[in-house]
Amino acid sequence: MKFVLRRVAATAGVLLALTVALFALQEMSGVDPAKAYVGANASPATVDAARARLGLDEPLVPRYLHYLSGLLHGDLQNSLRTRTPVASDLADVLPASLELAGCVMLVAVLLGTVFAYLTAMRRRGSAVLRGVLFAGAAAPSFLLGMVALLVFYGHLGWLPSGGRTSFRDAPTGPTGFLLLDTLLAGRFDVFGDAATHLVLPALCAAIAPAVAIGRVLADGLTANLEADHARTARAAGLTERAVLLRHAVRNSLGPALSMVGIQAGALLAGLVVVEKIFDWPGVGSYLDSSVAAADLPGITGVALLLGVVYVAVNAVVDVLQVLADRRLALV
Repeated sequence: MKFVLRRVAATAGVLLALTVALFALQEMSGVDPAKAYVGANASPATVDAARARLGLDEPLVPRYLHYLSGLLHGDLQNSLRTRTPVASDLADVLPASLELAGCVMLVAVLLGTVFAYLTAMRRRGSAVLRGVLFAGAAAPSFLLGMVALLVFYGHLGWLPSGGRTSFRDAPTGPTGFLLLDTLLAGRFDVFGDAATHLVLPALCAAIAPAVAIGRVLADGLTANLEADHARTARAAGLTERAVLLRHAVRNSLGPALSMVGIQAGALLAGLVVVEKIFDWPGVGSYLDSSVAAADLPGITGVALLLGVVYVAVNAVVDVLQVLADRRLALV
């Protein structure tokens, strides 16, 4: 419990520092939100009125405190592009990104586990799998996405090119997660179509995290399989599989969980390019549109969201590591 309380306090401190950094970046950006709100051709009087309405004429410290108070109440300011609250905009696009991110992490963990198992056990075919994954991880995500589109959509015609579904009457609620909503509505045809739309973006985004997770887990498994306690277990008559499952896996989970947390926390930010290539209507597409329109509230809202997700995921992973090895709570 003391470890959890320390971790929560550290998380709160990091998030507070993040709000200071985002507020400072808005101030130093050189973009006048009032002018962006009313348009470049607006008169000076109109710009001044907009600046007063947005609270931009107040001193720096009161403006930051007002900004922080709004964040604590879920107010991420209004988008200069959509003229609606950024929190509302993100609530509309976040489920699509979370659905894609969940599929990416599932594929990454499965591929990484297979990679680690084949490497640690020196199974036949492990070199081929390592070569394919390393080649995919070395390629930039935009290049990997374009090659996947050319091969699997353009040449073979096996998979769709982008979007979440081809159905115009696909369910839009109640959760916003299309796969779950289609099951709740009994639309199994849309479920299958939505699943095929997930394949290409999920695979393209999962290869790099899979290699990172797999390498850490493989190193841990290899070291534990060569340790003295593993040799003793073999001498006692345990099979190699039993030694792996009973003695190597648990001792290797800590570093692997840490890597899963790092990859999961950074995943939403990494999906920006993938969402753009595959026309995925998520946070990445929203950020791309906000950058093009110099929409500072939209940009900082996305940055704050990504920061909160990253810090929260790593805090949860730290707690899971302590549950796997209680000695870490003393560090």
